[in-house]
Amino acid sequence: MNRRKVFQYIGLAICMLPFSGCTAETVTMGSEKSKTRPNIVFILADDMGYGDPGCYNPESKIPTPNMDRMASEGIRFTDTHSPSSVCTPTRYGILTGRYAWRTELKRGVLWSWDRPLIEKDRLTVADMLKQQGYSTACIGKWHLGWDWPTTDGSQINDQLKIGQYNVKVRSAFAQKVDFTQPLKGGPVEHGFDYYFGDDVPNFPPYCFIENDRVVKMPTESKPSTMFGAPGPMRPGWKLGDVMPTLTEKATEYIRNHTLRSPDKPFFLYFSLTAPHTPIVPTAEFTGKSQAGRYGDYVYQVDWTIGKVLEALKKQGLEDNTLVIVTSDNGSPARDGTNDSGQVGSVKKFGHNPSGKLRGRKTDAWEGGHRVPFIARWPGHIKPTSLSHETVCLADFMSTIASVVNVQLPDTAAEDSYNILPALKGQKYPRPIREATVHHSISGLFCIRKGKWKYIDGVGSGGSSGKGDGLPGQLYDMDIDLAESNNLYESPDHQSIIQELKALLEQYKTQTHSHP
Repeated sequence: MNRRKVFQYIGLAICMLPFSGCTAETVTMGSEKSKTRPNIVFILADDMGYGDPGCYNPESKIPTPNMDRMASEGIRFTDTHSPSSVCTPTRYGILTGRYAWRTELKRGVLWSWDRPLIEKDRLTVADMLKQQGYSTACIGKWHLGWDWPTTDGSQINDQLKIGQYNVKVRSAFAQKVDFTQPLKGGPVEHGFDYYFGDDVPNFPPYCFIENDRVVKMPTESKPSTMFGAPGPMRPGWKLGDVMPTLTEKATEYIRNHTLRSPDKPFFLYFSLTAPHTPIVPTAEFTGKSQAGRYGDYVYQVDWTIGKVLEALKKQGLEDNTLVIVTSDNGSPARDGTNDSGQVGSVKKFGHNPSGKLRGRKTDAWEGGHRVPFIARWPGHIKPTSLSHETVCLADFMSTIASVVNVQLPDTAAEDSYNILPALKGQKYPRPIREATVHHSISGLFCIRKGKWKYIDGVGSGGSSGKGDGLPGQLYDMDIDLAESNNLYESPDHQSIIQELKALLEQYKTQTHSHP
């Protein structure tokens, strides 16, 4: 462990002392108090839109009974945002409480074989909870990079910048990856006791990884007829088996918890691979929605959520578990043709994954980053609660620190706010967040403060086009959720634009946005 992380852990340990405001009873393992600390399950769908769950969109063509039930048993947030409109930077933000545009990844996502994005000295929410005696597991999609072992010691980023797209160079590099060696820099080196997943469903290697080893050697090449980027694949790999396998692993982890460590709470970061491409619903879900294969896959996501809730109930854990369901960004609205489809094509079924929002995945407009957010925690969150508080998925780390009564070091969670009061339905005299930064796939910035949203450039910054072509955009989100009336040229709103531009620049130049 490097020196800086040791200091961070020392800081966390200090808060365990009685004089710090935490009591020994609160943190001592095996005490009655420690047993009441909640288990935490964070379920992250991949590319599920704001308008997909029925509890968010009465016009949805997709049955989502488990998410709807969670909303009735807990709280539903209407103004939650992912830190980015694409997946890698959002995952970084969730686990670190820091905007990913502060890293070397200024736009886009990681591609096959890229090195880890989470810095070695960066404290994660899993690190924090592990220090507090939690068992920690990551199951599913990682997409935050690995230090891939190679036969000659080289790395892909010796040739390409992190996030630089080049299929030819990356495919050639795959021939040098040595799968007999441990994979470094992954979840088990960032606070997770256990990992099982396939990293990214449409990237090589097409095989499962457990902890830091591949489960079966990817000795074949993916057929060109199979969806995804070219690269090594284990024999017999089937894209449609990924989600069922991950679901079984997650529920197995919950089932085994009481046998494995009954006195320890657990944190499960369950990062789904759906409804992202490849869109491959299994037979039992095919044809069960009115939104084509995409809708069927969202229905399968809802089923998976139901299986997790069922496992918690069977183990007698549901009353002491905080469960959160959300998505890493908006949906590209593909219909599932050839396991993918054209962007926006699912709308032909009369279903819009963005609901009434403008834009979709990759965009700075709301459809790119406003996401469902449902939480259930019996005895702490009132049933059928609703919150219109503006929050961000980067807030997860500070919120969980509050749940377990930990004071985070200044070098951690720099863009994360504690939204526990909002989860519990407490009223604050002012918004919890001063402001929230949104970020598109191309690196276009925008900032939201109160009802005002300022986009610092032209169009969506993603797949939805240039819009009205003005050099900036200002929207009143209280009355214009569809972002149809750009107030950028309004003489009555120039002071607001200047205020938001100045705050955005302040956030970008300083190391943090949280005070």
